[in-house]
Amino acid sequence: QVQLVESGGGLVHPGSSLRLTCAVSGLPMESLAIGWFRQAPGKEREGVACINVQEESTFYGDSVKGRFTISRDNGKNTVYLQMNNLKPEDTAIYHCAQPKFCASSFYYVLAARSWGQGTQVTVSS
Repeated sequence: QVQLVESGGGLVHPGSSLRLTCAVSGLPMESLAIGWFRQAPGKEREGVACINVQEESTFYGDSVKGRFTISRDNGKNTVYLQMNNLKPEDTAIYHCAQPKFCASSFYYVLAARSWGQGTQVTVSS
């Protein structure tokens, strides 16, 4: 069974950048799709980004397109989420998950059985 551990969150000002890290273990990462979703207090979970086995196949939520970039380093068993130009509405707990595969609807990310404990991102002036 796969284990996922997120890190890299923090408190930043609007316009700042953060890079989240998802450390993957338990299964060969090169065979896994990995996604990120977030959840803010009182809101539903929202798919953020997903990367298929082939790195060229990536998906982003509409609210983060052009600002966030997902990438993977199979040699380090790690997936990254680079977040630029952060906004207060990006404040949430960010989780990485292991979906069956990625899709634009993020259905499989949100339905994933395996995800990490999350890392808090707070964007505030």
